Amino acid sequence: MKTLNERHDYGLDLQLLSIDEGIKGYRDDSLLAVEKNRVEYGLPLTILSYQDLYGWTMDDIVAKIGKKNNCTFCGVFRRQALDRGAFKIGATKLVTGHNADDMAETVLMNVLRGDIARLERCTNIVTGEEGDLPRAKPLKYCFERDIVMYARTNQLEYFYTECIYAPNAYRGYARKYVRDLEKVHPKAILDLIRSGEKLAVRKEVEMPTLKTCERCGYMTSQKLCKACLLIEGLNTGNTDLGVRKTKKTRVTDEQQGGGGCGSGRSNGTGNGNGCACAGAEDEETENEEVRKKIRDLQF
Repeated sequence: MKTLNERHDYGLDLQLLSIDEGIKGYRDDSLLAVEKNRVEYGLPLTILSYQDLYGWTMDDIVAKIGKKNNCTFCGVFRRQALDRGAFKIGATKLVTGHNADDMAETVLMNVLRGDIARLERCTNIVTGEEGDLPRAKPLKYCFERDIVMYARTNQLEYFYTECIYAPNAYRGYARKYVRDLEKVHPKAILDLIRSGEKLAVRKEVEMPTLKTCERCGYMTSQKLCKACLLIEGLNTGNTDLGVRKTKKTRVTDEQQGGGGCGSGRSNGTGNGNGCACAGAEDEETENEEVRKKIRDLQF
């Protein structure tokens, strides 16, 4: 981005944003690479941590819940943290490094989960244009292997190590299937992306309506955002809260005013409702039935 910005005079004000999830032996090493990027490219760097935002590190969360559903927590928290960081530095767009492999895996995962809302938008190269912080994925059609080859050929500083908790992730099953499929059908990744792009949802299909979380003011389709539910579950010992689908329960006025994670911090978007949680997306409630479907897929 920096090279293109200078070469074509785009006039972009680029800044680096990194999230420290608190994973020893993984994120601490990658932050060293990010720091080298800051020096090499001369760009401002902002680092936000889960510990500061939510009062928990991923290592703490894994110690609490075990090595299952880790990516559910991390995916939600990471997306929130990126939004918070972007608002903190005054960004008008958030550019991420999602590549073609990521996109194809996400399409497959959303199909298996029957998540029409996410399936409809997951292949868009720009999302959130109706809001205050659009997200762009300029590497959408770039294969992961080509990105790594480019970095190595040009001797760029980069970090390419799988998260130590990734082997238990729902996405891992989709990744393995996509790679196996690519061996017999080389266009599989691009075909999956194009399938997502061409998806049309019938008008009569009811789609979730976005509103704001009653605790932290972040966007959600429910009363409470996913991050607030997850944090409450961690703090109360009910670690299935926000992870598994349960029968609807009445939320008392006391619970609604409980401040979510209890950290007393602003949500990073100027709402300042005293909650460090802000929820949204991603990622993957590890559903055993869905994981079995992936394992049983034949091609």
